[in-house]
Amino acid sequence: MEAVRTCVGCRSRAPRSSLLRVVAHNSEIVVDQSATLPGRGAWLHPTGECLDKALQRRAFGRALRVDGMLGTQAIQDALRENRLNGTVNSNE
Repeated sequence: MEAVRTCVGCRSRAPRSSLLRVVAHNSEIVVDQSATLPGRGAWLHPTGECLDKALQRRAFGRALRVDGMLGTQAIQDALRENRLNGTVNSNE
């Protein structure tokens, strides 16, 4: 049985393999491809819509328990790369 996580953007539950794990590192949101980076993580569908919803709701700060603004350039680059390659992170 596969682990289930909740997307911070759309708040729907999905298998862990279909979501991206992100962590906060030096005031920047970093995509954790292997799901092994230390610290608190948040899960997100690899779509622009879920990213937009998460940013609008300010969900990353709450989910990662970080005060202040977080940079999102790394996650935007990862989503763009996923779209170009047609791949989804397997987190395995």
